[in-house]
Amino acid sequence: MKRQIIKIDEHKCNGCGLCVPNCPEGALQIIDGKARLISDLFCDGLGACLGNCPEGAIEVEEREAEAYNETLVMGNIVKQGANTIKAHLKHLKDHNEMGLLKEAVNYLEEQNMAVPELGDAHKFSGCPGSQMKIMKKKEKSDNFQNVNLESELRQWPTQLQLLNPNAPYFQNADLLVCADCVPFAYANFHNELLKNKILAMFCPKLDSTIDLYVDKLTAIFENCNINSITIARMEVPCCGGTETIVHKALEKSGKDIEIIVKTIKIDGTII
Repeated sequence: MKRQIIKIDEHKCNGCGLCVPNCPEGALQIIDGKARLISDLFCDGLGACLGNCPEGAIEVEEREAEAYNETLVMGNIVKQGANTIKAHLKHLKDHNEMGLLKEAVNYLEEQNMAVPELGDAHKFSGCPGSQMKIMKKKEKSDNFQNVNLESELRQWPTQLQLLNPNAPYFQNADLLVCADCVPFAYANFHNELLKNKILAMFCPKLDSTIDLYVDKLTAIFENCNINSITIARMEVPCCGGTETIVHKALEKSGKDIEIIVKTIKIDGTII
């Protein structure tokens, strides 16, 4: 069957092992100095290990793989103790995998084992980037002076999928690679991030043309004299794909270009 499952770049992996304890399912082991996926059956493809690889060697891909088996995973999980059981169940709940969560709970009950408390059932369970938030803002006085601001946009189109890698505006450019939520979250986007830069934007979570994005950025880096790259992303974990795509393209191009990362918090402040 075709499904989401992790992929490890052996050339990037340095065998540090930080990913292993963050995979309670037991799908990862360090073998011969490298992280290895030991069984498709143990990998749920939800990517708990992604944010714990300092080398960016782990990603999620869609490929033919054996179906994930929650019962086999639970047989491995329970050997690791109560904290690991709770971490695994919370992992399923946070990704809204309620069917797998029910299967895991049933396994514990059949084994006459305690089911850990996961907190308020009404709390959000899903990708952190999709969690609903209401930002309370201070009331502004009606007496402030309106200012007409000018756009700092220097080219069109801006969506990476539509950009021509050979467009003349890429020559000798400072490039801003931007997740598409950033301009809405960061009020000073034009003056602080976009000014004097050429823009390429996309969504690393929802767009289905990630491989195309890597190839297109690779062509831009190869064919144009890019002075610098600024990555603007949101703080949510799924937005880390913005950095991954740029680094992959830079590696494929063989170029050494300065990269600056600007991370925007959901409340609109910059880290």
